[in-house]
Amino acid sequence: MFGSLTEKFQQMFSGLLGKKSLSEGNIADAVREVRLALLDADVNYAVVSQFVKKVKEKALGEAVIKSVDPGEQFIKIVHEELILLMGSDVKGLELKKAPAVILLCGLQGSGKTTHAAKLAAFLKKKPHNKRVLLAACDLQRPAAIDQLKKLASSIETPVFSLEGEKSAVRVAKEALSKASKEDFDVLILDTAGRLHIDLELMEELQEIKRATEPQEILFVASAATGQDAVKTAMEFDRLIAITGTILTMLDGSARAGAAISICEVTKKPLKFEGIGEKIEDLQPFNPESMADRILGMGDVINLVRKAEEHIDEKEKEALEKKILKATFTYNDYLKQMGMMRKLGSFKGLLKMMPGVPNMDEINIDEKEFDRMEAMIRSMTPSEREERVELVPSRRRRIADGSGSKVDDVNRMVKGFKRVKQFCKEMPQLKHQMEKKGGKFPFPGKMPWE
Repeated sequence: MFGSLTEKFQQMFSGLLGKKSLSEGNIADAVREVRLALLDADVNYAVVSQFVKKVKEKALGEAVIKSVDPGEQFIKIVHEELILLMGSDVKGLELKKAPAVILLCGLQGSGKTTHAAKLAAFLKKKPHNKRVLLAACDLQRPAAIDQLKKLASSIETPVFSLEGEKSAVRVAKEALSKASKEDFDVLILDTAGRLHIDLELMEELQEIKRATEPQEILFVASAATGQDAVKTAMEFDRLIAITGTILTMLDGSARAGAAISICEVTKKPLKFEGIGEKIEDLQPFNPESMADRILGMGDVINLVRKAEEHIDEKEKEALEKKILKATFTYNDYLKQMGMMRKLGSFKGLLKMMPGVPNMDEINIDEKEFDRMEAMIRSMTPSEREERVELVPSRRRRIADGSGSKVDDVNRMVKGFKRVKQFCKEMPQLKHQMEKKGGKFPFPGKMPWE
């Protein structure tokens, strides 16, 4: 996500690791590198100056703990300050009133229409379970209404629009009236993109605000625009008092400037981040998660959140019991793959794990999971439950039935046996882990590799 910035931080940290102590000299060098890395990432100059000042003061005042590497202490300081800079806590939406009105605003091309639909999809899911109405108030851009309707149909969400209407204020008023009469929980207003210097359009936005009294006014900012997004957010806040920001396009080659600066400059929280093109690619902004990603520490916070959302707890517990009892079969293998695929691409999941190398250098064939699934589904019930041996003739039949080669089947069987062997060793590994204070006893490759 932050490629260049993360790489620079990691290079700087690797130079510090192993140092016997944190001296004024090596702290000054490290702080200089932090400053350059942040400025190169297009972080606001004033924000950078204040940030490095705090890091330096904290590092010089930090008592060196004998059991902790001084370099690791410096990393911890930078990590903590990044979290503080981006808002410290996760800030949710204020939706106490029904219908709660959410007004989306921002520049043209920042992703407002797409994120109006993404936000609707997010609010419809558990634990929110909201009835959402979308309102097409972007009357400036041709096909904006059609785009919103198309996106909304994919998540079965109604869109309010007025054919041929020229006043966005009237559309917003009528939409609020409909939302109130029909007991919708949330009304999301998708407005036209505009520059803060366009007085006529900014006045229109102020009128929409007065007419609908939104609980949330969210500025939608593209991370790709860096400091420009921050400056624009400041002006929108000055003119209509935004309540927070949705940061979009974080899946691209963003320089991270907006992600790091926008909260500190506007003094309004970052509430959501768009992390991909799919309708479900929106997640609450978490400062700790973002700091982890910027410093190349993975994203365990959102990995756990994904697992909680997509994996059935009872099914997971049943599978864990089978693993611990060493009764793991091809049917269980199939279920395990299904659970993993619910969480997204395998490459995407690995990116979220701490300590995994640069994923751009690793080639993962996602279609391999399709092939493995096809091979298992081509087995008979007895074969899946391992009640019969997979002799060569059976493997040829499985290969023919799944459109694979016998070598593919052999490779899949070999991989399954490795996983099963690991499952047999799990109780012993658990005991070893507890004896070692919770540390995994295999520091390098996993046992099935």
